[in-house]
Amino acid sequence: MTLEDLGYTDDLEKQRQGLHPGSFGIGRVTQEHKDRYTISTESHELEGELIGNLRFSASSRNDFPAVGDWVAISEYDEGKALIHAILPRYSVLERQAVGKFGEKQIIACNIDYSIIVQSVNRDFSLNRLERYLTICHAAHISPIIVISKIDLAEKHEVKTLLEKLNHRIKAVPFIPLSNETHDGIEELKKYLYKGKTYCLLGSSGVGKSSLINSLSGESKMKIGEISDSVNRGKHITTHRELIPMVQGAILIDNPGMREVGITESYGGLENTFEKIYKLVRQCKFSDCQHTTEIGCAVKTALEKGEIDAAAFENFLKMEREKEHYESTIVEKRKKDKDFGKMIKQIKKDRKSNKY
Repeated sequence: MTLEDLGYTDDLEKQRQGLHPGSFGIGRVTQEHKDRYTISTESHELEGELIGNLRFSASSRNDFPAVGDWVAISEYDEGKALIHAILPRYSVLERQAVGKFGEKQIIACNIDYSIIVQSVNRDFSLNRLERYLTICHAAHISPIIVISKIDLAEKHEVKTLLEKLNHRIKAVPFIPLSNETHDGIEELKKYLYKGKTYCLLGSSGVGKSSLINSLSGESKMKIGEISDSVNRGKHITTHRELIPMVQGAILIDNPGMREVGITESYGGLENTFEKIYKLVRQCKFSDCQHTTEIGCAVKTALEKGEIDAAAFENFLKMEREKEHYESTIVEKRKKDKDFGKMIKQIKKDRKSNKY
C-alpha cells in the first residue's frame, strides 16, 4: 500500500515539506482510542502517541488528532511512533458534543464525500437526514444518501418513501439498495473514486457494517444478529476506523449516531435549505418571523405549497439551535476573557506585594 492509496496528495506533500521532512515520516490516523492512535504508513501500521508539547499546548480536544488526519511522526520503538504535528485539515466533519452544549466533537477529518445511510424500516427520518446534510454542507463535503434494507419493505412502500425524499431534498443523489440482494450496490460504486475519502454516517442498525462488507469485497466488519422485535441489527461499531475500499476509495466508519447537534454550521443550513433562504431574502422586512407579517415571501410560499411545511418547521428548529449555540460560544468566550483578566490582575498585584 502506498500513501496515495490512503489519500495522500501533492498539496499534503507541500505542507509536509515545511515540517523538516528529513526528520519526520508521514502517516494517516486510521483508528482513535482515547489517547492512543493507529497510524498507517506506506509500509506498516504503528501505534502512535502525542509528544508532550503537542498534548499540553492543545486548547481543546479538537486540537488532538482524529481519524482521517495526516500526521508527522518519528518511530522510536518497534511498531510505535510519536506524533509531532498534525498537517492542516482541508475538511472537518463535526457535530455538537453530546451532553456538552457549546462544545464540538470531531467526527472525522479530510473527508471528500459522506455516505448517509438510513433504512426503510423504522429508522427513516427526513428531519434527521436534513441534519446530516447540514453538517456535511458546513464542512464542504459532498453527501450521498443511501436508503438501505429495501428488501424488508414492499415495492410500493419503497416507492412512496423515495417520492417523499425526492420532494423534500434536492440536488443530492440518493440510492436505494439491499445488502442481502445486492440491488443498488453497483450504482453506489459509481460514486467511489480512487484516492477519495468517504465517511459513513447513520444510526445503529441501518446496515452500515453490511454495506462496508459489500463495498470492500470481503467480510471486514462483524455483523450484529437481527432482532426480531425491531427487525434490525444490533450496534457493533464502537470506534472510528479507516478502511480501504474497492476502486481505490477510502472509507471512515463511525459508531451509530442518532443525535446530530448543530454548531455554527456556516453555509450548512443555507445549502440544505437553499430554497427557504432565497425566500427569506425576499421578505418585506429583514426581521420577518414568517408568521403573520405582511409581505412575507415564506408564508406565501407555504400557503401555495411551494415549500414543504415539515421541512420549514425543521429549518426553524435547527436555526434556533444554531443561534443558541452561537450565543453560548460568545458567552463562554467572554467568561474566559474575564477570567484571564482576573488572573493577570492577581499576578500584577502579587508583584506589587499587595498579597
